[in-house]
Amino acid sequence: MIRTLPGWVEYGAFLLALVAGCINAIGLLGFEHQSVSHLSGTATLVGAGLLGNPLLTTLHLLGVLLSFFVGAMLAGFLLHGASLKLGRHYDTALLLEAILILGASVLLSQGSVYGHFAASAACGLQNALATTYSGAIIRTTHVTGIFTDLGIMIGSLLRGEAFDRRKLQLFLLIISGFIAGGTVGALLFAQWQFDALYAPAVTCLLLAAAYHLYSKTHR
Repeated sequence: MIRTLPGWVEYGAFLLALVAGCINAIGLLGFEHQSVSHLSGTATLVGAGLLGNPLLTTLHLLGVLLSFFVGAMLAGFLLHGASLKLGRHYDTALLLEAILILGASVLLSQGSVYGHFAASAACGLQNALATTYSGAIIRTTHVTGIFTDLGIMIGSLLRGEAFDRRKLQLFLLIISGFIAGGTVGALLFAQWQFDALYAPAVTCLLLAAAYHLYSKTHR
């Protein structure tokens, strides 16, 4: 599947991973120290909290889970098919993600917990977007699967199997993008608090505009 994707996909994956890493860093520093770009930790907190957390805390965590799901559902509604194809509404999905991130910034700056839900929905939408255009190979909002796939590749290489250099390049770009996004998010949060979310929102808007122009000229 990786071989069938155009060359610019690697750069898009890097930028999307950077966006997710930035949002997640701001989440860890400001959203009550919660991750929002992936749900494993949140789901664990829900399970552990059933034994002792206040009901409102558990409902809040469930809201974060549901918001990620709703974001993915929006991407599923806008996009169809398991391969990248010009003309599909990737620009619309990125525009919606930017709106959700901007909404999260405004809400969180006002002290509203609904900002957590908006940020989580944005990440769910982005992860589903990347999943849809890559045939479920690329994930940009967390790196657990990327490290798993990379480990499998290295293990297969040691067994003497062929090595996919392009897949390696893609995975390394996603990992480096996510880590770089974490650094950027931490630096911006230290200066601007939740206004730091404007940076990933603007990045999504620029990606949407770039895809729209590319689609118009290459369709």
